[in-house]
Amino acid sequence: MGEAVSATPKKQRRTKKIKYIDYTLLLMIICLLAFGLVMLYSTSAYNATLKTGDSAYYLKKQAGAAVVGFIAMAACIKIGYHKFESFAGIGYIVAFVLCLAVNFVGTSSHGSSRWIAIGPINFQPSELAKVAVILYLASVISRRPRAMRDLKNNIRVLASIVPIFLVVAYNNLSTAIIILGIAFVMVFVSSPKYKPFVLLVVAMGILAFLFVLGAKGSYRMERIQTWLNPENYDSGYQTLQGLYAIGSGGLFGKGLGESVQKLGFVPEAQNDMIFSIICEELGLFGAICVILMFIMLLWRFLLIATKAKDMLGSYLVIGIMTHIALQVILNIAVVTNSIPNTGITLPFVSYGGTSMVILLGEMGMALSVSKDMQVEI
Repeated sequence: MGEAVSATPKKQRRTKKIKYIDYTLLLMIICLLAFGLVMLYSTSAYNATLKTGDSAYYLKKQAGAAVVGFIAMAACIKIGYHKFESFAGIGYIVAFVLCLAVNFVGTSSHGSSRWIAIGPINFQPSELAKVAVILYLASVISRRPRAMRDLKNNIRVLASIVPIFLVVAYNNLSTAIIILGIAFVMVFVSSPKYKPFVLLVVAMGILAFLFVLGAKGSYRMERIQTWLNPENYDSGYQTLQGLYAIGSGGLFGKGLGESVQKLGFVPEAQNDMIFSIICEELGLFGAICVILMFIMLLWRFLLIATKAKDMLGSYLVIGIMTHIALQVILNIAVVTNSIPNTGITLPFVSYGGTSMVILLGEMGMALSVSKDMQVEI
């Protein structure tokens, strides 16, 4: 009589799916923000003391904006990015109207009208325009992904951004270029064809060159000439002082708080030129560390975009990633005089309340997308 053989089934691998937020991204955001606040205080203390008598004036305002920004970030994570899609169209229209209103009721600073005063708060609508364009394009592209294979539809989508681009460009060409760059990259990623986009870039380059040639005697031509020969123009003073700061920093810098150029030599050093003070105080080593932090931040965005649950989340993060990348590249390029001077801030580091709140709100949207990612363990 044969003995019954009982086979024990192999233990099946169980897959559990959990929801989480990208804590690595959150940690990098906090690190960048903390570093930015430290450098902002170091850079602005002298200027703040002269203007207000309080060395921590700019630090307090930036920290207050960061608190509001973290509240906005938490709200975006809680609400979820899908809920924002319902407001994509109206958000674009509101941003357009606010950017248009700047020309009539805006307040001026340094010769440009870019802010709307709401009580004691100065709000910059062009910062809102960036996130409005990202959300609008992510919604449009994700709803009709197959249509984006057609070049005509690509052109139509890009054309829909032209109104807000022109309105923003009237007072703030640098921000308008960033908006156009965001739109271009998002549409490029959505299309399987790349040759038309290469031709478009070449055509835009030719138009820009012709525009410069036809701008003789204008302030834009003066900017080009100042960029090429900053020592020959009064407007090149800031650029030269920034380069002196970078050069004097050496490999490891003079030490935190030891910058000389921030003592009135670099005008408004806490704004667009803060990277030059970072180079002076922390040296080439510190500058590379800052750049690496931004590269790691972009890498996390790329990871979230490729593993997003749906196309809306993927394109939303692609737009945010493009925004940060363009702003970092252009800011560093301006500070090192690689391109003509423009008013581009360094994300999370340069002084600016509106920019800080909007940026942290965008980070909340990206973290919201990561929350819907499903991870097998």
